[in-house]
Amino acid sequence: MTTHATRPAGARETTEGTVYTVTGGDWDGIAQEVAERGDDEKIIVNMGPQHPSTHGVLRLILEIDGETVTEARAGIGYLHTGIEKNLEYRTWTQGTTFVTRMDYLTPFFNETAYCLGVEKLLGITDDVPERASVIRVLLMEINRLSSHFVAIATGGMELGATTVMIYGFRDRELCLDIFELITGLRMNHAFIRPGGLAQDLPPGAVDALREFVTKMRKNIDEYDKLCTGNPVFKARLKDVGHLDLAGCLALGATGPILRSAGLPHDLRKTDPYCGYETYDFEVPTTDTCDSFGRFVLRLDEMRQSLRIVEQCIDRLEPGPVMVADKKIAWPAQLAQGPDGIGNSLDHIKNIMGTSMEALIHHFKLVTEGFRVPPGQVYTAVESPKGELGVHIVSDGGTRPYRVHFRDPSFTNLQSMAAMCEGGMFADVIVAVASIDPVMGGVDR
Repeated sequence: MTTHATRPAGARETTEGTVYTVTGGDWDGIAQEVAERGDDEKIIVNMGPQHPSTHGVLRLILEIDGETVTEARAGIGYLHTGIEKNLEYRTWTQGTTFVTRMDYLTPFFNETAYCLGVEKLLGITDDVPERASVIRVLLMEINRLSSHFVAIATGGMELGATTVMIYGFRDRELCLDIFELITGLRMNHAFIRPGGLAQDLPPGAVDALREFVTKMRKNIDEYDKLCTGNPVFKARLKDVGHLDLAGCLALGATGPILRSAGLPHDLRKTDPYCGYETYDFEVPTTDTCDSFGRFVLRLDEMRQSLRIVEQCIDRLEPGPVMVADKKIAWPAQLAQGPDGIGNSLDHIKNIMGTSMEALIHHFKLVTEGFRVPPGQVYTAVESPKGELGVHIVSDGGTRPYRVHFRDPSFTNLQSMAAMCEGGMFADVIVAVASIDPVMGGVDR
């Protein structure tokens, strides 16, 4: 049986059983009327395929008995964009424009994972300038903040805690202001490129970053005052969406879900990249295995991210932000013109007027792209949602032969059934919000 709202307006028989169409009213009326009809079958409810707490288009198929969820399944694919296939028809550099749009709340993690893989195939991992790696870490950690703010804000909104929502989007806006200052864009940046970055930090960025860290430390404490000790908030999240360590390992769950079960697994520590092994930070854990533990965990992770951002600011020594090999390093000469950011006209005039070889290289890079030696590689980064991995295959050409992402939202969404089955219907929202799935990453 399927219901679409809350009061039967009639029933019809189908090959799958009796279907009830519901148009409004009270849920108790539904359950009572079904009981009076003498139907022993469970009620199947479609939640979605659009729901705010999922940051995208997700369909949940829930079989319920009264208020208890007896079976839960996820219907995905509504946001499929064909990004992985499109990468096969673009140059290696153009690929960053696609991957940044997958999990659209964590664009810098998508770009970094992809670029680390390309650089490994090129054999230039150690040639990436130190300043470029520091800025990559800086941007990723601020991106971790912005992603967690959305998770907390939308989760709060679903619970009716509108103040949490306002605080979350207020603070995310501060993160996006930093992104816009550095990259020119609030989302979908394509700023991290194979070999380094698209450009260096603009004037005034360091002062803006220091001010950002100071303000953010104060703002994060407000969530503790508002939620962590709030008995209503705790009662709504505690023991909801339970998944223990054995369940996490069986389902491949990573990120806050895994760390809320007590395991301090973080790729920044276990398999460091971009120099993370040289930064001083801790991996927070809780042992509650529930939605409340994941909320507290995200707050602690944001504080650790601010520690890393401060260290990045102190490490910003002058230097290049792109590898020296001009057969790979494009574009790194950008300028602000009347129509926004684009190629530096001074750079173009210089290579056109002084070096025919430089002009040829620039032309070939723009039109054809650089070649990557044949081979395959898997690289992974610790995104706000867990392990974000990319498997890249090259056939020696100027375009990827195959690129496949292991997106943590896709893998973690498997845990939805384990978290929800046997629990209350209303708790499904809390559990899904604590998973924090982004459907752009799930469907790709």
